[in-house]
This record gives sequence, structure tokens and C-alpha cells, in this order.
Amino acid sequence: MDAAVIPLSLYVHIPWCVQKCPYCDFNSHQAKSTLDEERYVQQLLNDLADQANFIQGRELTSIFFGGGTPSLFSDKSIGYFLDQASQKVSFSSDIEITLEANPGTADAKFFSGYRASGVNRLSIGVQSLDDKKLKALGRIHSSKEAIVAIEMARKAGFENMNLDMMHGLPDQTLDEAMDDLKGLISLDPEHISWYQLTLEPNTLFYQKPPELPSDDLLADMMDHGQSLLSDKGYVQYEVSAYAKGEQAKHNVNYWQFGDYLAVGAGAHAKLTSSEGKIHRITRLRNPKDYLASNNTLSNDRVLAREELPIEFMLNACRLNQGVPANYFEQRTGLSITDIETQLIQAKARDLLIDSNDVIQPTALGHRFLNDLLAIFEPD
Repeated sequence: MDAAVIPLSLYVHIPWCVQKCPYCDFNSHQAKSTLDEERYVQQLLNDLADQANFIQGRELTSIFFGGGTPSLFSDKSIGYFLDQASQKVSFSSDIEITLEANPGTADAKFFSGYRASGVNRLSIGVQSLDDKKLKALGRIHSSKEAIVAIEMARKAGFENMNLDMMHGLPDQTLDEAMDDLKGLISLDPEHISWYQLTLEPNTLFYQKPPELPSDDLLADMMDHGQSLLSDKGYVQYEVSAYAKGEQAKHNVNYWQFGDYLAVGAGAHAKLTSSEGKIHRITRLRNPKDYLASNNTLSNDRVLAREELPIEFMLNACRLNQGVPANYFEQRTGLSITDIETQLIQAKARDLLIDSNDVIQPTALGHRFLNDLLAIFEPD
């Protein structure tokens, strides 16, 4: 396996928020005081230097600032990181650089500054355009603030924008969910992430569950929403991703089992060594520990051979069009014959399309994704 031909991305984690949302299970923490942005950015750069041996002359195809709320950091801090990072690893000429922003922290000056620093894609967490639903979700912004944030982003020069929205909200009706989605579509984003609210462990909603729509109602929301998005020109290319143009390069690289560096508190990397070994690397999760440490590495685990098929399929099967079959050999180092029995079984059950050129779930495979993936679990 030649690691040098595997695409390489970079994930940057900013772990602070103004307020922790009751449904969020990400590594995010309420910012209780002024953030030491300069110190944190230096740790990010230290992390990047620590992974230098995995770069192997490759260019970055994408960078994603996630969180938390990355837009809590100033344009100066984001710009400094990008400038320094570009001196450690080359950026491709058409690199996609995404920054997550919440409407409650929107600042016209920062948006313009982010754009000037090289950020060329914003992902704004709208979640709902119904103020009552936003309050139930613990969001600190209003629907009006979300719309204003999007207008500011456009004025700042952002021509590539993703908007996040959830459905299946507490006490939400079908009409409310569709009105929400129609409102989001009317804002004309290039990309929409539309996904169902789920109750994740270690969240307030999991401990004190709100009243959520029934399974039948959720199915109706999904059917109606997908039809609406399709009618408006949005193509579903992944479980919850819809594009009216360019797909999200960064996320597609994850799903195609590409490599990604990762920096920041609790960040997870997937990297292939020059010896062809695939590493899962994590950083210290707690921001205080992360900032105080001279070595932020928490764990570096090499995937065992028997783990590779399910690791690959967990990602590839999220994509509606699947992945070229030769990616399996190129990005795991295994032969496609190593999973021949499983592929035959999945195709016989109509969970994968019958092709030797692509590994692609059928409509049934997407509907029963867990059943499809179970075929590739190690014995």
C-alpha cells in the first residue's frame, strides 16, 4: 500500500461553546472566561508538527475547523494558524477550508476576516427556524439571528455554504418539520446537512428525554423531506448530506477512507504510515489537560488486519454512490479477494449492487445499513 497516493485532510478541533446544548455529545465545553487563543493555537501547531512523519509529501485537500464553536476564535487566530500550517504542509491549489459557525456568535468583522484568511466555506448551525424549537434545543440564537448570520456571510464573500438543520424535534409535527426545511431551502445554501435528532448517551436529553415524534412520523418526515430537497435541486449523496453543486470535500474524504491529520483537544486522526499501517490517533480530551501538557497524545493504535474491512465499509457505505472497488485495496492494503465471500453474501441479499467496479449500497442496503455492515464484522 502506497500511503503517498491516499488523499490527506486536516481536522482542527475548537472545544468551547457559549453554552452546551442538551443534545450534544461532542467534546465541547462551556467557555467560562476569556479564551487563551494564542496558547491554544500554539498547541494546535505542536500537534501538527507531531504528525509530520505521516504527511509524506502529500498536499492537504481540505481543512475543517469543528467544535465546539470555532467562530468563538477571532479571525486573527484562525488566520495565524492557517499561515503557520501552510509552512508545515502544502495546501492544494483548490483546497476547501471550512469553519463551523453558530448564529449566536456571528460577527460581521470575523466573517470578513475569516474569508480574508483563506477560509472559503462556512458551515452554520441553524438547526431550526422555529424559535420555540430553538428554545427547546437549548440554542442561544433566534431564527432572525440565523438569517442575519447567513446574510453577513454572503456579504463577506462566502459563495460556498453549508447549513445544518435537524428534524424529529420535541413535539414536532410533519407540517412544522417541512415548514422548517422549506425556510432553510429558501436561504439558497449550496449544501444542506439535514439529519434526525437522536438521543446520545452522556447528554442532558439522554438523561431527561423529551417527547419525540413516533417512528412512523419520523419516517414520514424523512420521505417528505427527501422529496422536497430533490424537487429543489439538492442531490443526496450521503445519509444526511445534500448538495446543489459541490459536495463537501472534507467529509467525502472521510467516507472514502482517506487519511486525515487531527489537532486539538480530543481530536481523532486516521493516518497511514510509510510501512502501510493504519493508525487511529487521539489527543487529550480535556481542554485544561490539553493546554497544560507537553505531549497531547492520548492514544496511537494500529488497526489490526481483521478490523480493516468493517472500518472501510462503515465509511464507504454512507455514500449513495459508494466508492470505486479499487479503493479497498488502495486504502486498506488488503486484496479485494479478502472480502469476496462477504461481498457475494451482501449482493445476494440485495444490499450491494452487483458490480465488480464499485462498492455501492442498494436502496435496500441504505435502509438496512446495520444489516449490511454486520456482514463485514470480524468473526
